[in-house]
Amino acid sequence: MLKLIDFKHKKWISALSYALFIIYIIFAVILLFLSPYRQAAYEINSAGTNPYNIIPFKTITDYIKASSHINQSIWMSNLFGNVLAFFPLGIFLPWLFKRFMGFWRTISTVFLATTSVEFLQFATRVGSFDIDDIILNTIGGAIGYLLIKIIFLLLLKGKTHGH
Repeated sequence: MLKLIDFKHKKWISALSYALFIIYIIFAVILLFLSPYRQAAYEINSAGTNPYNIIPFKTITDYIKASSHINQSIWMSNLFGNVLAFFPLGIFLPWLFKRFMGFWRTISTVFLATTSVEFLQFATRVGSFDIDDIILNTIGGAIGYLLIKIIFLLLLKGKTHGH
């Protein structure tokens, strides 16, 4: 009886996890391509040039340098928002797919996903290509991965000690 309950419990957790992953993907697509902010960026980029930054840490440094005389929410949302945007991907990949249990495979996938987003935003003119966004997004995925690995290790430790 206990095994049946445990199986049903795992089945619900798995279904909920996949549903949350799909919701995250839909939310990310809306936020990264369809939000009102992106539509405003499209209008600006359609009228002029499509800006880009290929110098690592330039945007990050510019925001930090300007932090004392620009609205704090602007630079905070740009820096930390980019970290948070791909944080869930670093959690969901190893949580849902065994082939992503390794750090480098997960981080490589996060890197490829965020690079694809940057190129698509540039090509569709709903954003600008910024290497710093790729760096911050990948850091977010790495933090998510490390968090889920710590949770896995704590759960494994709890099982081996009979808790």
